Amino acid sequence: MDSTDDVIDLIHLADRPGTSGHSVSVRVLGRSQPGNLFGHDFLECEIVIVAESLSATFSVTLLPEDLEDWEDTLATLETRRFAMWLTSGRTPSLKFKPDGHDRMSVSAHDGPTSGVTVTVPLFALPTGWVGKQRDLLARVLEVYPREVVETSPGAYEWRRARNV
Repeated sequence: MDSTDDVIDLIHLADRPGTSGHSVSVRVLGRSQPGNLFGHDFLECEIVIVAESLSATFSVTLLPEDLEDWEDTLATLETRRFAMWLTSGRTPSLKFKPDGHDRMSVSAHDGPTSGVTVTVPLFALPTGWVGKQRDLLARVLEVYPREVVETSPGAYEWRRARNV
């Protein structure tokens, strides 16, 4: 894993300061296989859930298409509708259930490994939270640009010249 870059958030949903202190984050730790043509664009991440006396962390490897799916998920959440992300079955999944106000419950289900599901209510999301999530996604895409392209099924090459 590439340890030259600092850990950055892809997702950070948290109650406003002074409320419950509940939060759900997806933290990008670095590239999964830096310099390896096939695994270079995979990102090692962790889902972190905090609520009162509970803290849960689930490891997840994100593919470039997972980031595209997160952008689509944000579009759904912007309309205050139920949404799911990471539903392939290869990683823990996330479910987002807005209640129509500034509240939402978020569930992480670790189906592939432990079978554990953790649900945390977020009681007071800050104004503009969807836009802030888009900003976080843009930052991840800036720090970890897609550098490998599939030229034909199963054939990969570097998108641009690299100093590996």
